[in-house]
Amino acid sequence: MRTLPFLVIAALILVGGLFLPQFVGNPYYFFAGYVVLQYVVIATGWNILGGYAGYINFGTSAFFGAGVYVAAFLIKAFGAPLPVQILAAGVVGMLLGVATGYLTLRIQGVYFSIATVALVVVLETLIHNIDYLGGASGMQTIAPPAPAWFGGQTQYVFCAMLVLAVVAVVAARFIERSWIGRSLRAIKASEPAAEACGVPTLSMKLVACAISGAIIAIAGAPYAYYASHVDPLSAFSLTIGLNALAMPLIGGTRSWIGPVIGALLLASVQQIATVTISSEFNILAVGIVLIAFVVLAPEGILGLIADLKEKLRRRGARP
Repeated sequence: MRTLPFLVIAALILVGGLFLPQFVGNPYYFFAGYVVLQYVVIATGWNILGGYAGYINFGTSAFFGAGVYVAAFLIKAFGAPLPVQILAAGVVGMLLGVATGYLTLRIQGVYFSIATVALVVVLETLIHNIDYLGGASGMQTIAPPAPAWFGGQTQYVFCAMLVLAVVAVVAARFIERSWIGRSLRAIKASEPAAEACGVPTLSMKLVACAISGAIIAIAGAPYAYYASHVDPLSAFSLTIGLNALAMPLIGGTRSWIGPVIGALLLASVQQIATVTISSEFNILAVGIVLIAFVVLAPEGILGLIADLKEKLRRRGARP
């Protein structure tokens, strides 16, 4: 997909979504749509480090939770509007990504993944001991009123998350096709070879950590608007980290569109299952689907499509 048609499609999706509250009256569609778009942002942010560079991050919920609590703090302390919360969460997520990367990126493989799990434990324990943020029991968030155009808080956060999703996907596509993406793919293929060819591997990994952390953190910022109560258990939930890992792997990690496909499919199924079966079924379903894709389709849906195209090409090339 060329750049101009891609940007036109992104702009049309954005404009159409912003006008959606004027035509759809049922708030539940925005309630469910917010969750789906939230995972599009999270999966896209995860893939920049985990997919492009090959550094599997199990600490996604740490960055998401940091974004949630930055927004909650700004609401309680200053009554800050949502755009300010999102910008502040992005800055904190970026700094946290750089700090985490600087401390952990010298180790590779499973050791890096274990270190990112420790980040979740550290941040959650820290929030547990800050009384101003509600400690273990959490805190109520009384957000400023939403602009009248949107018709309600749920519609407002849906539109905000739509903007974030479009921005995250556009940024991921740009990174994939830029020198940053080429450097990260070289690191994933062989870090020693990439360094021998002149790629500044540590700097590129820090850039990936910063961008990934910022995107995931901004996904958490609207949650303080979305929910009237935030607590460490929900902000640093295991489900966030599990979905962030599963969705890019299901869709495919080689391209920007893979996490989008995985997030749209899996998050939509989860929302349907929550209504028809139970919310507890989600983690079991994600685990089963993830195992199935790892065993049967390790390259995800994009890999299956590529294999199918190759088979059709070979069949058509036969005399």
